Formats: sequence, structure tokens, C-alpha cells
Amino acid sequence: MSTYDTLPVVTLANHVPGPKQGWWTYKDYVAIAEDGKHYEVVNGVLYMTPSPSGAHQDAVLELASYLRAHVKLAGLGIVRVAPFDVELAPNVVVQPDVLVVLNTGLDKVEENRIIGAPDLVVEVASPSTATYDRDVKKGAYARAGVPEYWIVDPEARTVEVLVLQTAGVYHSLGIFRRKATLPSQVVSGFPVHVEQFFM
Repeated sequence: MSTYDTLPVVTLANHVPGPKQGWWTYKDYVAIAEDGKHYEVVNGVLYMTPSPSGAHQDAVLELASYLRAHVKLAGLGIVRVAPFDVELAPNVVVQPDVLVVLNTGLDKVEENRIIGAPDLVVEVASPSTATYDRDVKKGAYARAGVPEYWIVDPEARTVEVLVLQTAGVYHSLGIFRRKATLPSQVVSGFPVHVEQFFM
């Protein structure tokens, strides 16, 4: 198999100078020299994630556009897209593809990052990030108390809506496609059909 047949995947960023894996903090993360790579820290472990594909970027743009229009029109809060740091804990720094912070939580939003849990995070999963999004980041979002998490699959053209239960674990409200609208508890009344997110 040639290198052209393999996809880049999320990897441990052991090559980056800094503390031992498991000891990374936001302070260490922001000190990384700019090298064109995308990094995140989960439970003190520094990960390097691959550059997004065109289909990934298209889905992010559509989702963010529809969410921003709805959130802005309803006066609910703000919508941000990656790259924008979210410090869920001192040793957890992520960049969700799309996020929503409602008006009641706007005090978490600083000029260069959000400190604490957004009300909604959206990750567009690709073959190279699906396991990371569905395992590592899902656990980090649950521990931080993110109330709602959408996992978007641009290949299957679906969106799974996960809501946080009182036990601190996510419960799936279902996987939605085509003409379905999403039963969001954060952006209620969101009128967009799932198929509109995919070009």
C-alpha cells in the first residue's frame, strides 16, 4: 500500500517540546511555536489532528451559517467556529468545529478563548477523526458538562444529537438525516432540515 492510500489520523504529539504527556496545560499549549499544525489537549495529553478535508469544511460552513442565523435572529447568544480555543479545564483545551454559547454563559467568552463549557458543541467527524470525536472528545465534553453534542457525518450525511444526562453521560436522541429537523434542547425551534447541511 502506498502512502497515497493512507489517511492521516489523530496522533499523540510526542514530538512537540514541552511537559510529559499527561501533564500538558493551557499555559503549555499556548506556548507551542506556530508550525501550521492543529493541536488539542485532553486530560493533559497533547494530540495533533489532521487538516480538515473539503467536505468537512463545507459541512462546518453550512452548519455554522444556519446556526448563526437562527441564534442571532432569536437573540440566543453567539456562534463560533474553529479555530477558537475552548478551555474546558486547565488540562483540557479543544477547538470544536462549531460551538454555541447562550446569553446566560457569555461571561465565559474572552477575546482569545472560552473558559468553561459551551452550551452546544458540534464536531464534523471524518474517517481520520471519528474515533477521537466519538471517544476522547465525547468523554471530555461530558466531564466538562457540555449540555449538548452533535456529531456530524458528512459521508453518511447524518447528524447524531447527544444530550447530557444527570449522571454525566450522553444519551443519544437519535441519528437524523434528509428532511429531519434536530430535536435540540439548546437551540430549540431550529428549523433547518439535516440535508441542508450537506452540499
